[in-house]
Amino acid sequence: MLARKAALRERVWRELERRGAARFPGAQGRIPNFAGAARAAERLRDTDAWRRARTIKANPDAPQLPVRQRALEDGKIVFVAVPRLADERPFLRLDPERLETTPRRAASIGGAARAGRPVRVEELEPVDLVVCGCVAVDESGARLGKGGGFSDLEYALAWEAGLIGPHTLVATTVHELQVRPTGEIPVTAHDFMLDLIATPERVITCRRSAGARGRARGRSAPGIRWDELTPEKIAAIPLLARLARRR
Repeated sequence: MLARKAALRERVWRELERRGAARFPGAQGRIPNFAGAARAAERLRDTDAWRRARTIKANPDAPQLPVRQRALEDGKIVFVAVPRLADERPFLRLDPERLETTPRRAASIGGAARAGRPVRVEELEPVDLVVCGCVAVDESGARLGKGGGFSDLEYALAWEAGLIGPHTLVATTVHELQVRPTGEIPVTAHDFMLDLIATPERVITCRRSAGARGRARGRSAPGIRWDELTPEKIAAIPLLARLARRR
């Protein structure tokens, strides 16, 4: 499973770079910044899910900067994770009514660190829409991250705190080259799934949503998978270290 995921990441990264679709700082080893990221953000902005959302949890990666910017422009509260969750207060709360800079600057990683208020998981508000970064996706809602496991961990922590539930929508923005044939992305039972995929050309409503309503939209409570966390990773993330001491 891990080898298949790693091989798929490499294929997507190489294809983005070969086709000239990767933007600075390149695709390899990261959530790839892609050509047309701003257009994809506009596609997402034009959905009912976006218009209904008042609070958004967004990943801090470069390709979703236009999403974070537009959320602040539209008056939405934005929570952004501190890189690698390496702080006792691992999220930054961006309130568009309290910004002392432009939404564009506040939406950047450095700008969010200056303009956002660091908060603990317990201080987060219920999240209406999760926006996550992906290396690859498919139309069933399967997603593949960059391999660090931080998106899954953020999701699990927010779920356990009651801020994300079975009906919280999950979206992403990607390049068309990142949309893979259904079934190509390996999926395990604890992987969280997507509801919406926005590319520069279209919005995909993931097919799993229609058939999974009887099982809480096909989303089981993720929880923290302690058996998959090394002592080094637990020690490097203050929140995990605190939770581990309570077990």
